[in-house]
Amino acid sequence: MEANATVVPKEEIHNRIGNLQEELRKKGIDGGLIIQKTDLFYFAATAQQGWLYVPAEGDALLMIFKDVERAAVESPLPVISLASPKKIPDVLQERGCRLPTVLGMELDVLPANLYFQYADIFKGVRVVDISTEVRLIRAIKSEYEIGLLREAAALSDKVSAKVPEILREGMTEVELAGQLEAYARSLGHQGIVRMRLWGSELFYGHLLSGSDAAIPSYLASPTGGAGVSPLIGQGAGFKKIARNEPVLVDYVFAWQGYISDHARIFSLGPLPDDLMQAHAAMLEIQEEIMTRALPGVPTGEVYDMMVAMAAGKGYEDSFMGVGDRRIRFTGHGVGLELDEFPFLAKGQKLPLAKGMVLALEPKVIMPGRGVVGIENTHLVTETGLERLTMAADAITILPAGALH
Repeated sequence: MEANATVVPKEEIHNRIGNLQEELRKKGIDGGLIIQKTDLFYFAATAQQGWLYVPAEGDALLMIFKDVERAAVESPLPVISLASPKKIPDVLQERGCRLPTVLGMELDVLPANLYFQYADIFKGVRVVDISTEVRLIRAIKSEYEIGLLREAAALSDKVSAKVPEILREGMTEVELAGQLEAYARSLGHQGIVRMRLWGSELFYGHLLSGSDAAIPSYLASPTGGAGVSPLIGQGAGFKKIARNEPVLVDYVFAWQGYISDHARIFSLGPLPDDLMQAHAAMLEIQEEIMTRALPGVPTGEVYDMMVAMAAGKGYEDSFMGVGDRRIRFTGHGVGLELDEFPFLAKGQKLPLAKGMVLALEPKVIMPGRGVVGIENTHLVTETGLERLTMAADAITILPAGALH
């Protein structure tokens, strides 16, 4: 069979596994069992159903249930066909790998029933959480990953540029979303936007207009939206897009697994001055933070800077939400998942590091009126943040002649 996706280079996988092994040794953990699809892809270059056992010393073992042939094409690692996780201890021993006494697993995402199943399979073994170590490794992007993120960002810019071609008065949010998402799909968008936090999910992103953009939702996001049903509870709904209101297009482009997060504001005709001023203030915050978010600066300090800047500009009560339920972050890491480390969030101690990639998203939420602000994907460099998404930040106001 032939694989459609690019095969991750063998050296890339070797380095990632080596980084995990180093962390296992530091923590006195004999081996890690990787199951979650995104982590499995990161360390083995395939998301086929199976298990990756990484010993603290020695070669990793990739065991696949379905589909073995496909996994063999996608992964540079040798693939072992395995029908049941109950056989994992036998496979380890057959391959000369000592059974662990301390086993690391991704306990932040492992369902309780599966935890009990693996605890029974590895009887007498102490199971510990290695999710933080895995996420910290993934937070620092390699040159290979940065290249894919640059490609994803360029595709985000293409999606943004498409909006003025199809936006028209009277169309519903979901109609505009459908056309824009079809275009993104034609460019190679993978469709699925992976998130790690339990209960979180996203379909392309949020396309919201006017007052609907300020409707809150369950998602850890400053924006919500009515959605098409209470079960979905977020995103584009059936509201008709009108003149002189902000249209938020906050979309993710997921390319070859890697995510660019990108938000722009559009309007059919001019917006009120206070909305224009609020948007300009968010751009000023972005520009200031780009030079101050340096390697070594704790992420919580970056958050505090942004909150203080917003308050100083008069947006203390509307920055990143309204009331007690406003979100307590102003940016987040991106990579294979939308909610990767680091988080620019209240109280966070993790320092920024060269090679991290994050979405910076200062926004003002005005209930009954809409949302303005910006979101760009940035690479952390020695001198600050390098923007990867390059579409113009200013609000795109379509002239009267462009109204349908």
